[in-house]
Amino acid sequence: MGEAVIEVRGLRKRYGAIEAVRGIDLRIERGEVFALLGPNGAGKTTTVEILEGHRTRSGGEVSVLGFDPGRNEVALKERTGIVLQQTGLEPYLTVAETVDMFRGFYPRPLPLEDILEVVGLDEQRDQRVRRLSGGQQRRLDVAVGLAGNPELLFLDEPTTGFDPSARRGAWSMIRNLRTLGKTVLLTTHYLDEAQALADRVAIMVRGEIVAEDTPAGLVAADADAVIRFRAPEGASPPEGLDVRETEEGLLELRTADPTRDLHALTGWALEAGVALEGLVVSRLSLEDVFLRLTGDQDSEEAP
Repeated sequence: MGEAVIEVRGLRKRYGAIEAVRGIDLRIERGEVFALLGPNGAGKTTTVEILEGHRTRSGGEVSVLGFDPGRNEVALKERTGIVLQQTGLEPYLTVAETVDMFRGFYPRPLPLEDILEVVGLDEQRDQRVRRLSGGQQRRLDVAVGLAGNPELLFLDEPTTGFDPSARRGAWSMIRNLRTLGKTVLLTTHYLDEAQALADRVAIMVRGEIVAEDTPAGLVAADADAVIRFRAPEGASPPEGLDVRETEEGLLELRTADPTRDLHALTGWALEAGVALEGLVVSRLSLEDVFLRLTGDQDSEEAP
């Protein structure tokens, strides 16, 4: 084990009769990109806000960089950076002026050139904030979070609303944070994002952590393969195969023995003269594992 940057034991948070966080344990080590995932109402936002020091806990022990965030100490704030989903930066300042302004709030800020290089805004340094694209503004949000040279960066939904190209650019930026030795706690609703970026992942459901591992470890723990295909209307796959229809209108079969079940399926199709369009056999993705663990849990989180 490496050095723990965040260590949580038995964390609880109650809002009246509602227990939003139910005694979770968590350990995040220095230099990790750690993703905290869960449906709405799972308790992840409450957990992160407690770690940031913005919300008090009802019980348990919490250590962030050796500090109790509930004490609201300046020494901890100087060593952490927070990038929220929405920020309100001065639109008429330039990129460099904005970052420099926030650098002035800290005793040991990161050099401006290093920040702009990591977030990929070198060429936009003299451009005014209001002229930036959505993706560039999000990069500036991260630059502001890095201004004080934090050891730990809280990154909340960094690519919400991005097109695919902008998302890939943001992923590259987050990977660059490793070159600075930063520890990142990432929350995201994009499971492919967590799979691409995170060293480890924890999944919360109803205030509890139900799984924690590397993305590859979570996927490997579920040995099932997935067979997906389309069949003509009215064609019924052979009995004995648990074939279900997905929201996209595909037929899906999850199996621990894909060789046997694929043989049965294709044998039936040949005998019946049925074309299996778009036939694909694959292992489960992190999104498949997430959906299996969370089911249909999707409600608003406690205020």
